[in-house]
Amino acid sequence: MSRQAFWRGVLPAITTPFAADGTIDHAFLAEHAKQMIAAGCAGMVPLGSLGEGNALTFDEKLAVLRTLVKALPDHPVIAGIAALSTAEAVRLAKEAEGIGCRGLMVLPPYVYVGDPDEMQAHVSAVIAATKLPCMLYNNPVAYRTDFLPEHVAALAGRHANLEAIKESSTDVRRVTAIRALIDDRLDILVGVDDAIVEGIAAGAVGWIAGLVNAYPKESVRLFEAARAGRRAEAEAFYRWFLPLLRLDTVPKFVQLIKLAQQQVGLGSERVRAPRAVLSGAEREAALAIIAEAERSKPEV
Repeated sequence: MSRQAFWRGVLPAITTPFAADGTIDHAFLAEHAKQMIAAGCAGMVPLGSLGEGNALTFDEKLAVLRTLVKALPDHPVIAGIAALSTAEAVRLAKEAEGIGCRGLMVLPPYVYVGDPDEMQAHVSAVIAATKLPCMLYNNPVAYRTDFLPEHVAALAGRHANLEAIKESSTDVRRVTAIRALIDDRLDILVGVDDAIVEGIAAGAVGWIAGLVNAYPKESVRLFEAARAGRRAEAEAFYRWFLPLLRLDTVPKFVQLIKLAQQQVGLGSERVRAPRAVLSGAEREAALAIIAEAERSKPEV
């Protein structure tokens, strides 16, 4: 089955920038997206966990999508679709298609954690609501809903437009388990930054990346080295990058990644409440990691 080429690249889970008054900074959002595309990224994935989608209103989500579609006419915008209810998620999926998004990343619902049948019914309703190519987002650590390999296989058999899965269980064995059931029916993308080299080695073909927001050129270089099998290069670069990539795996990953963006001149650390910017020893520890990475950064 022919699938979209953009699944097989680096796709930033782009952060949502805020102005000093708390509104979305659309001018910077557009510029930031263009910078990451210029570095070699394949498209943008807004409104996910890193994009603080749960803190945005429905209308703000649509405005983010419009800004990115306008800013990137030649590259895909893949809208993160999550909501409290199935009806609202379906509505958002339809609006995203109308705005001009070229794909969807389908998440479990916020707050309610249902049984496997309920969760499959929820994502099925969203996938069936549009003709856009879709990517299932499996993140049991954050969302407490786990789409096991057999669930993924069932969804793939039910929906021709389900083309990919963002696998964020943190267990790289999931890549091989999914492939054992359905071979290459779906493109598998790594959704945890510090598992990218291992994930590609297991058969993943794309990366929904977080630290790419602050280090776009470095993220693309690491991905391409790992994908091309340049093992020595990938391992050396990974060793440098890992302290930063691990910032993507803790509860305050949004604040940490936005702080990294601010430190390298690619954004602001502003977040939307209930999140708060880092302070005290927590902030100093993060700044030390970023400063060391900047000091020892290899040339790209």
